[in-house]
Amino acid sequence: MSIVMGIVGILFTIFLAWIASSNRKLAFKHWKNILILLVLQLLAAFLFLSTTGGQTAILWLAEAFDKLLGFAREGGMFVFGDLMSNAEGEAVDVFLFNVLVPIIFISAIIGILSFTRILPFIIKGIGFLLTKITGMPYIESYNGAASMMLGQSEVFVSLKNQLPKMTTQRLYTLSAQAMSSISLSIVGAFFTMLDPQFVIIAIILNLFGVYIIVHIINPYEEEVVDGEVEISTNPEKGKSFFQVLGDYILDGGKIVLVVGAMLIGFIALIALLNDLFLLIPGSSLTFQDILGYIFMPVAFMMGIPWDEAQTAGSLMATKLITNEFVAILEFIPLAETLSEKTQAMLSVFLISFANFGSIGIIAGSVKGLHNESGDKVAKFGLKLVYGATLVSILSSVIIGFFY
Repeated sequence: MSIVMGIVGILFTIFLAWIASSNRKLAFKHWKNILILLVLQLLAAFLFLSTTGGQTAILWLAEAFDKLLGFAREGGMFVFGDLMSNAEGEAVDVFLFNVLVPIIFISAIIGILSFTRILPFIIKGIGFLLTKITGMPYIESYNGAASMMLGQSEVFVSLKNQLPKMTTQRLYTLSAQAMSSISLSIVGAFFTMLDPQFVIIAIILNLFGVYIIVHIINPYEEEVVDGEVEISTNPEKGKSFFQVLGDYILDGGKIVLVVGAMLIGFIALIALLNDLFLLIPGSSLTFQDILGYIFMPVAFMMGIPWDEAQTAGSLMATKLITNEFVAILEFIPLAETLSEKTQAMLSVFLISFANFGSIGIIAGSVKGLHNESGDKVAKFGLKLVYGATLVSILSSVIIGFFY
């Protein structure tokens, strides 16, 4: 049954991409690449979920990040002291301390890897491999790899010299890649809230999935040959080690402040809306209940059981209108009430930046580098969220094959 629903889910997702395609006649021009990418998604999910080697790799990565989070706690203890521990000396369950504070330390590690050119080397290597299987030019392939590791703001910096040359369609692909990913700096945060195997699998599936969706929703009318392109893989050139380290630490601090502020604002607004809907005479439905019913058919077509589709739809909608952190915090207390399959599919769906707030972040980031390109991104903002959400749906459908 999972296989049948999985096939239905893939066809449903492809159909949703096709109806919004900028050129439906060219939507399946690269059908061979689409099939290869789908096979790679299924293979990646199988390796990590169903093989000893894959499970061992996930365990190793989880332990490595757990070790890093332990180091981050040392820094937090110095600043916050006893606030981070109870009377027995055990860590307190506070979101700021356990999830947000480690982002600063992970950002520092990324800064070191960037300064030593290790991270750019890895990104270029993955980008080169992607050119062989995606059917996309090198810039799009490079950007896919970069988006998997950098933030949706930082990923455009290395392409600042190319942005003025980008057509609207190519800008859409670059923006979709940024919105469909998560930054390496917050991977540790997700590890503390969700099963690490789903975080890792989601990153990989989204990497392949975004090319599938953009091939259909945003096909290019002409072949683009980049030849020798100028991509800055050393944006820290001219800076000392401690300048780079300080910049990345401060960037991590900014992320903590932004995420914390967004959580306070969005969660408070959702609570307000829930109460307002309950004031309607004869109504027992909250704002999130209604969102759940709207997204319920989508969740069911993805392969989520009908009796859990309303709950799943509510969480999917919450992520779309707020952000991934708000949705994950809503998901955690509900997880045990859901089937193993639904837990897996929702966990993967929640790992990306696909939400309305990301439109402003991406458009603002691009605009800061090239004004006209930023305006183009803002114009296709809604279609961008639509496409990135389809990437998350496709990744969830792939996971559903194995439950």
